[in-house]
Amino acid sequence: MTDAQPNLHRRRLGLELRTLRKAAGLNLSEAAERLCLYGAPALSKIENGKQRVPGIALAGFFEVYGLEDKGRIEKIRKLASLANSNKRATLLEQFRQPVPDPFAEYLHLEELASRNETFTWTVPGLLQTPDYARAIVERGRQWRSTREINNFVELRMARQEALSREDPLHLWSVLDESALQREVGGRQVMKAQLEHLLEVTEEHQHVALQILTFAYGAHAGVDGQFHLLHFPVGPPVAAVHSLTTSLYLEEDGDIGRYEMAFSHLRGEALSAEASRRHIHDLIKDRYA
Repeated sequence: MTDAQPNLHRRRLGLELRTLRKAAGLNLSEAAERLCLYGAPALSKIENGKQRVPGIALAGFFEVYGLEDKGRIEKIRKLASLANSNKRATLLEQFRQPVPDPFAEYLHLEELASRNETFTWTVPGLLQTPDYARAIVERGRQWRSTREINNFVELRMARQEALSREDPLHLWSVLDESALQREVGGRQVMKAQLEHLLEVTEEHQHVALQILTFAYGAHAGVDGQFHLLHFPVGPPVAAVHSLTTSLYLEEDGDIGRYEMAFSHLRGEALSAEASRRHIHDLIKDRYA
C-alpha cells in the first residue's frame, strides 16, 4: 500500500473502517497487529484517507472486525472501488472544459449521491429550465465566451438526468421565496420556470419542494445556502459554495449542524402541497 493524497471517497472508506474497528472493540495498535500492518500509524493513515486500501485487502479487515453482513460488505467494497479509482465523473469527463474547479468535486459527488437535501435562494440547478439556467449563468461573469456559457448550461441540463435514471436521485429542496419573486430572465422565462416546478414535483414522487415564505421572518438558513448529500455507503457530505471556492464538510459536528438546520427549515417552510398551491397562485396572480 502506498501513501496517497486524501480525497473524499478515501476518507469515507476510512470512516467506515474506523467504525468497524471501534464496533469490534479494538484500538489502533491491536487492530494493526491483527491486520499485519506496520503499526498503528499505518492504520491511522488508512482511516484518515491518506493511504489506499487494495480491494483484495478488505477481506482481512472484515475477518478481523467480525463483519458478516453481506449487504454491508458489498457496499464497503463498492466504496473501496470508488476510493481507488482514478476515473472522474461521467459528466465531468464530458464537460471538462466548462466546469470551474470549485464545482468539479461537487459534480462528482452529486452523481454518486442517493439523496440531496438543499436550501437555496435561487431555483436549484436540478430544477431549472434552460432559459432560467442561461440567465443565471450569464450573470456569473466568470465566462470568457458565449460558447463556455452554452456548454455550462448544457451541463446543467444533463445533470437533471439524475432525477430520471433507474435509481433516481431523491431531491428535497427548501426554496426561499425570493427565488419565486425575482424575475430571472424576464416575465416569460420566469413563468415557464414556475410552471416547470409544478410539472417536476407532480411527475417525480422522489422530488419534494417546500417554499420558505417571507412571512416566516428569520429562519434556520439565514447563514447561507447549502447542499447535504447522502450516499448509499458512508456518512453525508455538506457542500457550501461561494463565489470562488467550495467547502466539503464531513466531520460529525459539522454534518450534525447542517442536518439540524435542514430539519428546522423543513418545519419552517410550507408543506409540499401548500408550496405547490403557493406557486400556482403566484402564476395565476402575476402571469395570467
